[in-house]
Amino acid sequence: MERAFWVRSAGRGDIGPAHVQQHAPDDVLVRTIFTGVSRGTETLVFRGEVPPSQYEAMRAPFQEGDFPAPVKYGYLNVGVVEEGPGHLVGKTVFCLYPHQTRYVVPAAAVSVVPDNVPPERAILTGTVETAVNAVWDAAPMIGDRIAVIGAGMVGASVAKVLSGFPATRVQLVDADPAKAEVAAALGVDFALPGDAKDGCDLVVHATATEAGLVRALELLAEDGEVIEMSWYGDRRVNLPLGEWFHSRRLTIRASQVGKVAKARRDSRGYADRLAVALDLLADPGFDALISGEFPFDELPRVMSSLASGELPGLCHRIRYDG
Repeated sequence: MERAFWVRSAGRGDIGPAHVQQHAPDDVLVRTIFTGVSRGTETLVFRGEVPPSQYEAMRAPFQEGDFPAPVKYGYLNVGVVEEGPGHLVGKTVFCLYPHQTRYVVPAAAVSVVPDNVPPERAILTGTVETAVNAVWDAAPMIGDRIAVIGAGMVGASVAKVLSGFPATRVQLVDADPAKAEVAAALGVDFALPGDAKDGCDLVVHATATEAGLVRALELLAEDGEVIEMSWYGDRRVNLPLGEWFHSRRLTIRASQVGKVAKARRDSRGYADRLAVALDLLADPGFDALISGEFPFDELPRVMSSLASGELPGLCHRIRYDG
């Protein structure tokens, strides 16, 4: 019998039996070897904080159940194809599937992990895909002065991708001094909020806090732009839209991974975006985003500890044995 993790009610989850349907010829049966916990979004779901107005927008591709609960939620899954089209059998694949031991999906829903990307790192594919979309939205230029505020999974990934642009000044900003080690491993400059360099052409914000967004506006040069990646759930924020916002003609623009960035929507699809993310993950620097590993049976405790703030770190990898 296969097993899956479910959020049963706000702040409570468990592992229960899962039904795996018989697959059609163009489906694949995948045995999960690793999943990743997307700390920001998944803890919001675990705490029951998805606002009713966003129930449909927040659905994961293979989610079961409905918000607020019970719901089977997740989207960072790496496994091995056991049955399906011949060219995929035995391949390691990434899929936007929840935490479950085995599952069946259409073959088109999986992406083959390149040989130069370890399966342990491939769980970051969905996060790096989000970063790719944000960079497409941001459209940085050579020589730009850029800050990324929030050194979580998404913010750190964005900073890593942006650091590859020629002649750019990229600084990763976070209130936690310990994140300097993550920045160093990624090869990116680090600063506390009060020490961050201003005069930025572009700021990417990913803290989901009012203070972080206000600081993003403060760091912009005239006609600068904030790319807002945060998901605030049902919380509201207050912003000073006079002062520097008005006089400097600043812009705040949202980036959300549910759609391919407008600048690439006519020429790229979801599979193309995933392929770019997988290519980027050949860089071992991304390993700095993985903070720890736990067996699947401990996932209910891990989710509870993440949601309460007891368990620190960025992405936690879940290991499936057998």
